[in-house]
Amino acid sequence: MRVPLSWLGEYVSLPEGTTPEQVHADLVRVGFEEESIRRFDVSGPLVVGQVLTREPEPQSNGKTINWCSVRVAPEGQRAADGGDDVRGIVCGAHNFEVGDKVVVTLPGSVLPGGFEIAARKTYGHVSDGMMASARELSLGEDHDGIIVLSRLGLDPEVGELALPLLGMDDSAVEINVTPDRGYAFSIRGVAREYAHSTGAEFRDPALAVSPAPASGFPVVLADEAPIRGRVGATGFITRVVRGIDPTRPTPTWMVTRLQLAGIRSLSLPVDISNYVMLELGNPLHAYDLAKVRGGLTVRRAARGETLVTLDGQERKLDPEDLLIVDESGPIGLAGVMGGRTTEVGEGTVDVLVEAATFDPVSIARTARRHKLPSEASKRFERGVDPLVARAAAQRMVDLLVELAGGTADELGTEIVAPWEAPRVELRLSRVNGLTGADYTDAEARAAIEMIGCEVTDGAEGEIVVTPPSWRSDLARAADLIEEVARIVGYDRIPSVLPVAPAGRGLTREQRLRRRAANVATAAGLDEVQSYPFVSRAQLNAFGAGPESAAASGEPDAVHAVRLANALDGETPFMRRSLLPGLVGAAQRNASRGMTDLALVEFGSVFEPTAGSGEARLGTDSVPPLAERPSDAVLAELNASIPAQPRRAAGLLLGDAAAKQPGESARAYDWADALDAARTVAGAVSAELVVSQGSHRAFHPGRTAELAVRVSSDVEGDEGGLEVVGVAGELLPELVAEHHLHGRVAAFELDLDRLIELAPREPETFPLSSYPAATQDLTLVVAADVPAGDVLAVVVAGAGELLEDARIVDDYRGAGVEEGEKALTFALRFRAGDRTLKAEEASEAKLAGVAAAETAFGARLRD
Repeated sequence: MRVPLSWLGEYVSLPEGTTPEQVHADLVRVGFEEESIRRFDVSGPLVVGQVLTREPEPQSNGKTINWCSVRVAPEGQRAADGGDDVRGIVCGAHNFEVGDKVVVTLPGSVLPGGFEIAARKTYGHVSDGMMASARELSLGEDHDGIIVLSRLGLDPEVGELALPLLGMDDSAVEINVTPDRGYAFSIRGVAREYAHSTGAEFRDPALAVSPAPASGFPVVLADEAPIRGRVGATGFITRVVRGIDPTRPTPTWMVTRLQLAGIRSLSLPVDISNYVMLELGNPLHAYDLAKVRGGLTVRRAARGETLVTLDGQERKLDPEDLLIVDESGPIGLAGVMGGRTTEVGEGTVDVLVEAATFDPVSIARTARRHKLPSEASKRFERGVDPLVARAAAQRMVDLLVELAGGTADELGTEIVAPWEAPRVELRLSRVNGLTGADYTDAEARAAIEMIGCEVTDGAEGEIVVTPPSWRSDLARAADLIEEVARIVGYDRIPSVLPVAPAGRGLTREQRLRRRAANVATAAGLDEVQSYPFVSRAQLNAFGAGPESAAASGEPDAVHAVRLANALDGETPFMRRSLLPGLVGAAQRNASRGMTDLALVEFGSVFEPTAGSGEARLGTDSVPPLAERPSDAVLAELNASIPAQPRRAAGLLLGDAAAKQPGESARAYDWADALDAARTVAGAVSAELVVSQGSHRAFHPGRTAELAVRVSSDVEGDEGGLEVVGVAGELLPELVAEHHLHGRVAAFELDLDRLIELAPREPETFPLSSYPAATQDLTLVVAADVPAGDVLAVVVAGAGELLEDARIVDDYRGAGVEEGEKALTFALRFRAGDRTLKAEEASEAKLAGVAAAETAFGARLRD
């Protein structure tokens, strides 16, 4: 809200010499945030001049200029710039005559945009100054003629400074108004708050108006079926002014105030409506009465209706939109913007003035639905004083009579908004208990009375407070306590940090999730966060995450939660895998030259409700706005929220080791993705079991299925395996589609399930001080036997002496029969209580060989 100081000073006593900075400081004291200070970007010697002669001179380019002599100071005196009292000035405008008084910018003046005025030779003359138009001074859009002061009702002395005369020596303070304090979107509201801060006398402009009775103009409030439990319009005031002169200019004092307040001057009736809105806070609308067909009706839109608004846009209306209609149909979006058909224009003679009270929620939804914010909707959606509409309508009538030469008519409507003051009970002892301050009961009571509330005594230690009509935000005791702190002073609240209550710390799941992220980043992966919104193509390309590795029969179209009001129409679905976001992050980085990437993300995915591809809510289930939903509705809403399991995923691109002298570069491959997945799993004390797998987004020959062993309650049963993830290399065509290069390795783990299946207490082993015995083992098995399965059988068969076993080679070629492969394992044996003999290690190894022979027909390679 921008507040011109001259305007503010009409309704509250400002000390002489008050600066904008001081006003800002005073308003900050009562809870407003300062934004900026606004001034007219004009400086230098601007004076009143009188045209003495005017000689038209046609030019070769077809243009006619006027060579004028203009008196800019009383005869015989020096002008404001120190020069002669009569100047020769070239002017291209033709809307003035000899004897007219005009605004002259003398050399040394600077106009908006940094335009400096100097004596310049033009059209064969030296123009020693310039006669200014409204546009050149930023007072309006009129550039067809200069400002003729007599036509504005002004008759100043020649040589008088023009800036004070036009009100351009004024300035405005801009403050940030929070949504709960809509009353401060008016000079009336800000003046009242300034009085609260300084103790200055406040004069309510609404009380200075004497509304005249009016009747006879038909208005019907027909919102018979309230939307979401809210009635759209509760009050409607109309007044009629006849015989206005639409050609009259807006007075300069009004133009300058509107300019400083951030509203440009358009026409006198429109300027007056904006002026009253800024002054009293109640938006108004002016109709050309001759264009209104019959009376007015306030109703909701019918399906399929349209309206051309004042900005020339045809808008398709929604059944929730609140309309002003006449017998011809819609003529305005209530509280947002009027319609083109009844617009006040140059031919308007009779004006119908409207001042209404509309529901804040209805107006807010309409403005957002049509992407049509306006000064009116900004005020209505924050709440307008329901008792100020009559004063606002009368104030506009009075100004139309005074400035536009109209005559007030008795025709009108008075449907006053019903208003019943709420009663709020406040125990005064709660004030200090909630704020931590030391306000006395007398201070608290005085502060509440100062803001306009009526206070009566209630039960012992309590007061009963009735807020004023302009403070609809005061609905509970906490609101009143906030007002006490604001008015008495925030500086009385001590700056003491609260002591956090003792707790039990993080849960096991939280600790493990943090540990997984810390370990992954410590291992060299860069953590990223991507948007959870994906397209249908991304859903189908990347599947539904780790479960896709085991669901070979999954249909092509992946089910997902679809957003009803997506931020981007191209990505309306919620992700079921983290991989699309990682690929997108890699694509953006690669396009900027970052070709070596190791990314990891920890985030949620969104599983659709059972039996449906989308999570939907019926219209009847949506609670009324600005009201707390019932427990039943909350339960229904919570039940509709999709499951959101947490995942961990990584993507590796480019070189794992850069090229160095004597060493070639090594690119990331599936083994690196597998190692990264094991790193994350190891951080939560889970051990992955790796086997050959498949996934729609991964290379069919380079995909590992990651599982965790699930313990069984049956004695002797080792339990089964549960798939928790996938790792490998992405499909080459998918990589090329996303403009990436080389091999792209990736993994994805169901982190929640991994943590759930991990042992509650990680198994630990004592470090042995005895030496280890190492042996190699090469087994020949059928080529289609998974190497991991052979390793698992060898480990189980070798017994407790085997400390570690790794696959070090998978050979197929000369010396090995067709259809077979030779797997080489590095085995390490150790005993905790003695030094192993070679015979003991060999016996354990042969036990593993025997187990593999039994399970797979394996044999030792010669």
